Amino acid sequence: MEPLLAGLLIFALRIVDVSMAIVRLLMVIRGRKGLAWLFGFVQAFVYIVAIREVMSDLGNWINILGYAAGFATGTVVGIWVEERLAIGFGHVRIMSPRWGGSLTDKLRAAGYGVTVVPGRGKDGSVDVLVTTVPRRQIRTVSRLVEETDPGAFITVENVRPLRKGFF
Repeated sequence: MEPLLAGLLIFALRIVDVSMAIVRLLMVIRGRKGLAWLFGFVQAFVYIVAIREVMSDLGNWINILGYAAGFATGTVVGIWVEERLAIGFGHVRIMSPRWGGSLTDKLRAAGYGVTVVPGRGKDGSVDVLVTTVPRRQIRTVSRLVEETDPGAFITVENVRPLRKGFF
């Protein structure tokens, strides 16, 4: 039973290690130095413990499988954790051929700053609405758009604001 427990421990350690690596990288991209340091410290510590366990018995295939499975699972868990944290801002672009004015009013009434730019799409004129919101609020903005213009085209980019404006 001991080799199985060692394999499970390695599996769990790799999930933590790889999850921390993904979140750390995203903190670096978002300019969150303190959080990047913290996640990097935890990641490195856990990695060393996991690799020590694997290297102590290279003939144990359960350890090697635990290592590989933990890596793969940690990737998915890291993405899930980062989505739940939703740190940072999203730049939302909404293309609406008919309801740009109504969407602008609705979004502004909900407290969002919106810039409207006239555009030309494949089928004619469109309003391009642009707003930058905390990532946690992207679903709320999407729902407001869907209620008014179910046919609107929406894109989101992760951004790191350089200077504050109206959020």
